[in-house]
Amino acid sequence: MALIAQWIEAVSPRLLMSDVSVEVALLARLMGIPTAVAAMRGKRTDPPHRTAYDLADLLLAPWPADLPEPVWPAHWRAKTVHTGAFSRFDGRPPPVPAEARAGRVRPWQVLLLMGSGGSDVLPGEVKAAQAATPGWEWTTLGGRDGSWSADPWPALCAADVVVTHAGQNAVAECAAARRPAIVIPQERPFGEQTATGRALTRGRLASVADRWPAAEEWPALLEQVRALGGDRWSRWAPGDGAAQAATALAAAARGERAL
Repeated sequence: MALIAQWIEAVSPRLLMSDVSVEVALLARLMGIPTAVAAMRGKRTDPPHRTAYDLADLLLAPWPADLPEPVWPAHWRAKTVHTGAFSRFDGRPPPVPAEARAGRVRPWQVLLLMGSGGSDVLPGEVKAAQAATPGWEWTTLGGRDGSWSADPWPALCAADVVVTHAGQNAVAECAAARRPAIVIPQERPFGEQTATGRALTRGRLASVADRWPAAEEWPALLEQVRALGGDRWSRWAPGDGAAQAATALAAAARGERAL
């Protein structure tokens, strides 16, 4: 905090953008610097979050305005810019699969994205799902048993169905790839992933499960989700969210009201 305060004193920024740190947002505000806060889903009405959101000049919500957080007070909504989800992969073309180039037929592909913040899913449950779906080839990224990839875009694009937790970035990357998804929210502070799951259900954008499905449920579930396709993700992530966020931040730095 002392280093941040020294930087504020030396630079005198027009605006400070805080990701999820309530403490940094309040420090900047106490030093007279306008603040923008990256809003998060879930129950944010505890005193620290409420204070930061109350004092922010701008709230950036990376989800669509027609799928809002239902319990937000009016004065939060009035200063919120809903950018839609945005990802490092927005606008990136999908690669041509090697099988397509070679004219080979490949099995249906499942990509399982496991978060780094802990998981309610047991390794035995994943193995049981794989055994119950012999016509599908499973790849796991992240978690204890999955590999790590600096660039998961090819794996995302190759997947016929993505199975993922409901972390904001993972969902945004599924949306950028327009892949059909089964979303299984994991337990997180403030109910963030559960709230995201509710929004996805309201928008009918993905199949959302409140638990890891039983092994015998997987064959029909994968076929059902694959048949739905991923075009509906354009509602969640139009592709210009980063540009919208930049425009809103520039306006806030000029002291203009967010539109």
